[in-house]
Amino acid sequence: MEKKVLISYATTHGSTREVAERIAAVLQAKHLETELAEAKKIHSLNGYDAAVLGVPLYMFKMHGDGRRFLSRFRLKFKDGLPLAIFAGGPMEPDKVEEHMKGSREQVQNELENFPEIQPKSVLIIGGRFDPGALKFPWNMIPAMKQLPAADLRDWGEITTWAQSLPDTLELGPAYR
Repeated sequence: MEKKVLISYATTHGSTREVAERIAAVLQAKHLETELAEAKKIHSLNGYDAAVLGVPLYMFKMHGDGRRFLSRFRLKFKDGLPLAIFAGGPMEPDKVEEHMKGSREQVQNELENFPEIQPKSVLIIGGRFDPGALKFPWNMIPAMKQLPAADLRDWGEITTWAQSLPDTLELGPAYR
């Protein structure tokens, strides 16, 4: 019987969705059935053998849709549904190392609000920033609009992590 993995994501500008799409493609190539959906649109985890949540970090917090997803399904994860999380953080090329450390701490701090959830894996990835896509109130801050566009997502690292998920999520040797 084919295993089914939910790839859910929270997003504001689509960057996290793009990463989720890559992860879904990698898992499909390993013959896993995947469903890709926005975290806010998921109402049940019945029928899934594992879940992956993608969530961007904004101003020292996980995107609200990601936090609500974890809250809504905390008991399902406590009962053993395997979960992996990827979080997009750093967007400034000259501060990647410092911001990666801060992003890891942010995710850990957020997960402390859900002590019953123990993800099998957490990946921190670089983020994408487009000053032309800023919305209110961020577009009202001159310094934000002057920051350079950046895409710090490491697609090789993302693909490698996705390839490890069948083992990490304990989906069985057929999907390696």
